[in-house]
Amino acid sequence: MTDDGTTTAAATGTLGYEQARDELIEVVRRLEAGGTSLEDSLALWERGEELAKVCRHWLEGARARLDAALAGPAAPGQDAGDAAADAG
Repeated sequence: MTDDGTTTAAATGTLGYEQARDELIEVVRRLEAGGTSLEDSLALWERGEELAKVCRHWLEGARARLDAALAGPAAPGQDAGDAAADAG
């Protein structure tokens, strides 16, 4: 952890969604509270951007899994479009 209470950028890739979200909430809270130097504010902003990317990555992965689950398995020899047409 750095002096300003954030984890290093190298550790960002290992964060789970909830960890990244919670840290992002804290970063936003600190930015909204003000009272930090311009340099610290910029560092917080950059960290917030990194955390937002982590959250976006997790959410996109969850969306892909949901889409795959909703599409259901295709029968052997059919692609997903053929299976959907057969179901309708």
